[in-house]
Order: sequence, then C-alpha cells, then structure tokens
Amino acid sequence: MLDGYEIEIVVEYRRNGGNSMFNIREMKAEDKAVIMPMVITFYHSPAVEHDVDTAVLERTFDAATDPTMPYISGLVMLEDEKVVGYGYVTGYYASEVGGMCMFVEEMYFTPECRGKGYGTKAYHWIVDHYPEYKRFRIEVTESNVNAKRLYERWGFRFLEYNQMVL
Repeated sequence: MLDGYEIEIVVEYRRNGGNSMFNIREMKAEDKAVIMPMVITFYHSPAVEHDVDTAVLERTFDAATDPTMPYISGLVMLEDEKVVGYGYVTGYYASEVGGMCMFVEEMYFTPECRGKGYGTKAYHWIVDHYPEYKRFRIEVTESNVNAKRLYERWGFRFLEYNQMVL
C-alpha cells in the first residue's frame, strides 16, 4: 500500500479470439513463493547490469508487503487468476519538480505474457491511480532495447545527466 491506497484493477483483454482477464492486485506476504522466482529471473536478465544479493531482494519483497512501510508498494499481475508478473513502485519528494515522484522500480512479466499490452495497461493504471505525483521515473539499461522503445512510446525521455550512487 502506497500512501494509503488499496490497489486493484481489472482489465478485460481479448486477443486472437482469446478471452483472458488481466488483473492487478496488491502484493501480499503469502505471494513470496511465486514472486521471488520472478524477481530472481528479473535480476538475471538484460534489465539489470549488476548482481544483487538475494537477501536484499527478499528484504525488498518484505518491505513491499509490509503495511507499515509507506514508501514502497508491490503489485501482482494476474491473467485469469494466474500470477504472470509483478512490479514495485516507490514514492519520494523531489525538489526539482516541487512534489512527489514515483519510481517504477521493477516491472516483470513472464515470457508467455509479453506482447499482450499488460505492461502498458499497468503503467497507465499507475499514472492514473497516483495523480498527485508530479513525475514518474523508470530505469532502463542500454542493452534493453525493447524496453527503451516501449518507455519512449509511453512518453518517457532520457534525463541529460548521470546519476551516481554510494
């Protein structure tokens, strides 16, 4: 839960005569067994350029499912009630925009659910659900060409400076 919002979305999705239902719900502690393998897969993909200790990834999951943690929220993506992806969003104040910013930390879908528009639906829902946020940010690696193209279609642009971490 981020800023006291309950998260739930239902989107009908039909493709090639199919009749699949796409849902997003808030991540819960009991989702750990199904979400963590996806997290591990994400962190061993071209979307990530450095190793992250599994203990850190588990700590992030725990924070995202802790109702007392106001700055991170976990999203579970479902197709016909089957978990097919996850996402993390975090919020913070940024002086350069004079308001709250949302960082779409991670968004992952299983290979069989890519290309169905679920990521776009989830992204638009996030933007619509948090209208008080002044800016939305996302990271992308140089090698993740498909993701870069998608994010640019959504309206993202590259900032003209490099960030540093300690």
